Amino acid sequence: MAFLRLRRNKPGTLRTAESEDARYLKEWVRTRSGIEGFVEPRTAVTDITMLLVAVDGEWTRRRVPSIEWAHSFANKNGIPSYDAAVVGYPDRMREFNKRNKQT
Repeated sequence: MAFLRLRRNKPGTLRTAESEDARYLKEWVRTRSGIEGFVEPRTAVTDITMLLVAVDGEWTRRRVPSIEWAHSFANKNGIPSYDAAVVGYPDRMREFNKRNKQT
């Protein structure tokens, strides 16, 4: 069980949403148009996330520190933001997934 011993000697570092994910979201917004944000609440298996959907349906999802942070990020970047649990997801996202489905 050497792999267990190695793991105990090198504790993992939890990646924070504030750093890598925030930079990624900013770059994604900068390089796409017609973006809307969908804030997803914490679940039993995931933290709070923000789903960004571009005008063509392309999308990305990243963890965010809080619901307030997600809406603030959207406001600062001129993006409308919605509560995904209330409004659901846009059809263009589903259509994008169908068009780009790997068979």
